[in-house]
Amino acid sequence: MRVGIVCPYAWDIPGGVSAHVHDLALALIKKGHVVSVLAPAESDENLPDFVQSTGRPRAVKYNGSVARLSFGPVTAARVSKWIEEGNFDVLHVHEPLAPSLSVLACWSANGPIVATWHSNMDRSRVLQSLIKLARTAMEKITARIAVSESARMTLRHYVGGDAVVIPNGVNVSSFADAQPMSGWPGAGESIVFLGRLDEPRKGLSVLIDAYPAIRQAHPNLRLLIAGPGDASPILDSLNAADRASVTCLGKIDETDKASVLASGSIYVAPNTGGESFGIVLLEAMAAGTPVLASNLKAFERVLAGGQSGVLFNNEDSNSLAGAAITLLSNPAHRKQLRQAGLSRVAQFDWDIVASQIVDVYESVTLNGNKVRPDLTGQMLGRLGKLRITPEKGEL
Repeated sequence: MRVGIVCPYAWDIPGGVSAHVHDLALALIKKGHVVSVLAPAESDENLPDFVQSTGRPRAVKYNGSVARLSFGPVTAARVSKWIEEGNFDVLHVHEPLAPSLSVLACWSANGPIVATWHSNMDRSRVLQSLIKLARTAMEKITARIAVSESARMTLRHYVGGDAVVIPNGVNVSSFADAQPMSGWPGAGESIVFLGRLDEPRKGLSVLIDAYPAIRQAHPNLRLLIAGPGDASPILDSLNAADRASVTCLGKIDETDKASVLASGSIYVAPNTGGESFGIVLLEAMAAGTPVLASNLKAFERVLAGGQSGVLFNNEDSNSLAGAAITLLSNPAHRKQLRQAGLSRVAQFDWDIVASQIVDVYESVTLNGNKVRPDLTGQMLGRLGKLRITPEKGEL
């Protein structure tokens, strides 16, 4: 099967959707399918052979963070050309609410189109404008997937229609037997945090507020922070001794992620909202690291209601500190959680998840129709009717 996949966010900026598309593409290729991915990219260097760039995106405030999106007549022309040349059996667009390539692809194509919803979004002015946009493309979509129940409910409540839930996947084998980084965890225990540091909803400030109390109970504790952005403004609240126990790695390569996650006695996910799934929780579990996470509904589902990890009250540093102190003091519980996590994450292996997605592809291609250009829709896309404000402006 020839599969065209559209990623609306910048390919070379770390993010859950781009990581999902990357791993899905590799899983489909492994199964023998021919895959082409279309995505914006800050740079065309080092792109995988299966990725085609539409050029540099713009930074736009979107769903609680800054997303790198691409829209406008030039981008629309590139999308149309990719569809015309692709000869795809199925077109798979991701995040059709995002004002980027997925909407353009829906406008520019007819035939079997599958859409995946990733986001858990609250009602807002931005969301209302995006719904109006999405509805112009909804009639083109043949089948809908949501990565979680939260994403499915966002679709049902604010857009209409329903979706089959197929979760994010994890390449379990790439995290198996992961070894800690040299020198970690060291003489004491350690905490790992991984996320974009410039996004408040990732919750680093909640963890840092809790850190002095945790370290008072565990004086040899160290904290490993990984992810793009500057943590200094948040870390300035720590005293000199606590600050000296914190190591910031900055942005890490995907090849180093397993080792970073394995360097923690526990992995802490203090995210405060806007999460529809929690792929990093699965990755931590696959690396054999027990998880402590805020009790977001999406995280509760990933952790099987607390059976595969420990939950604390969202945005409550005292609750986080108490849970972390208890967990770090109980190696037997951590060992139990490690085994429960490994068992849980096996259900999300990409080999299983990709097969479920292929089943959806097959259900929409039974009549033999292929993806074909929609000339009328292409003209709509090239008009660029959605207005995106300058860099870091809001939609």
